Amino acid sequence: MSTVIVFGGSGFLGRQLVDRLTADGMTVGVAVRHPDSARHALRALESDRVAFVKADVRDASSVAEVVAGADAVVNTVSAYVEKGGVTFEGVHVEGAKTVAREAAAAGIARLVLVSGIGADPASASRYIRARGRGETSVRDAFPGATIARPGSMFGPGDALFSTLSELTSFLPVMPLIGGGHTRLQPVFVEDVAEAIAAMLTDPGTVGQSYELAGPKVYILRELTNMVLRLSGKRRVLLPIPFALAEIQARAFEFLPNPPLTISQVDLLKEDNVANGNLPGFHELDIRPASVEEVVPTYLCRHFN
Repeated sequence: MSTVIVFGGSGFLGRQLVDRLTADGMTVGVAVRHPDSARHALRALESDRVAFVKADVRDASSVAEVVAGADAVVNTVSAYVEKGGVTFEGVHVEGAKTVAREAAAAGIARLVLVSGIGADPASASRYIRARGRGETSVRDAFPGATIARPGSMFGPGDALFSTLSELTSFLPVMPLIGGGHTRLQPVFVEDVAEAIAAMLTDPGTVGQSYELAGPKVYILRELTNMVLRLSGKRRVLLPIPFALAEIQARAFEFLPNPPLTISQVDLLKEDNVANGNLPGFHELDIRPASVEEVVPTYLCRHFN
């Protein structure tokens, strides 16, 4: 394995994956809609092993051009908000199918699709349903694809702890969506990147699906309290019904970087934990780091 194309390589997971793959000696093509912005986001990783190429998973010709000659492809592209012509169907179903189809046509040896724990083609949530249907479309187009289903990922700049810490800085109370009872199994983003790198080189992962979850299950209230302890701040915890959270999220989605989206509210309506029926880190011989090991290392810098 020498050349890997990472679609969405400038995203939260994509950046870590590019770093991991280049450290392993691979040449990586970062396939994104805006290469100049990606180059800026990944400037610390610039080397002769990283190339930035323009591609859109919704445009088959651009995908075909980018994957030609590669050894492997990883699709990390995700959309939590529908706007500006970006839809869940276009990205997670049609886009994922396009990448899989063009990879198969180009004779690519390995394909990894990054989905998520809880992806379900029968879900009432348009976002969760699209992720589930995307997995099916990829399997149809590229039967040997490996599907990675991470839980809620954490690390510097994440959408979980970093968002909670931002809220403590300007809110007098901390909202608990759905009462804060949702069970979560957060996973360190660097561990997910390591797992994907392992999938690309292990022939035993061909055609398999993996649930990548952290070592411990928490409820949202516990994670919120953890952030408050690290911040040294005291805040009243205010349970918020899902219906009210959806109204707030709909308003937030008009912002350039919404702190909460409808999709994230949908994800909190069901427990986001590994079901135990699929292989995971253990089968990849990886010990995932815990929240307690990692989160204080970057949140404490944020608060200080």
